[in-house]
Amino acid sequence: MIACSCEVCRSADPCDKRLRSSILVQSASTTFVVDTTPDFRYQMLRSDTRHLDAVLYTHPHKDHIAGLDDIRAYNYTMKQAMRVYANSLTEEALRRDFYYAFADNKYPGVPELELITIDDTAFTIGDIPVIPIEVMHLKMPVLGFRFGDFTYITDANRIENAEKEKIKGSRILVLNALRREPHISHFTLSEAVELANELAVPEVYLTHISHQLGTHRAINAELPAHIRLAYDGQQCSL
Repeated sequence: MIACSCEVCRSADPCDKRLRSSILVQSASTTFVVDTTPDFRYQMLRSDTRHLDAVLYTHPHKDHIAGLDDIRAYNYTMKQAMRVYANSLTEEALRRDFYYAFADNKYPGVPELELITIDDTAFTIGDIPVIPIEVMHLKMPVLGFRFGDFTYITDANRIENAEKEKIKGSRILVLNALRREPHISHFTLSEAVELANELAVPEVYLTHISHQLGTHRAINAELPAHIRLAYDGQQCSL
């Protein structure tokens, strides 16, 4: 057992119980998840998500794809392959890391996946429009997404002006803010706040938060009223 003296780990506030970053997007007829983290199985059980139409990926880092194997439960209950939307960089990683799901002779019970390659072209999943937004994670291009008036961006430290234009006009923005100290590939708290203000989105939630940042209550007390830390299980409606 590893004991942790971190203030966030010892906090009794449920908002400080942080799993890896992912979101569930739903309309009246469509449900999909953005990224399958190592916590994917627990996240789906906790949210009682019994139907899933698709998976949409931001990028191929392990903390965003590692839970894909657990998609097999939805294959079993829904009796169909899972549609997986990813750019070519992420698709390459999925085929490498989950090679057994793409083998010519598959072992019974492996995940059944239908890979759909995406780029910066808008598309739809069910009845939900998706606008990809390219952001930079150091040198890696990562996809953020806009769904109507809701924009989700994780694992970024730079966004070019043309891509910022795709975000403007959103009512809700979810944006990564790792910690206070400078980081090679993530926005810091101050950088995220500065960007949120530049984009003039009226409701902003900060995600992909390191324990180094501090507790939910303490950081929220420092932030402008329209910017809050996101927390696990939070719901936003449009």
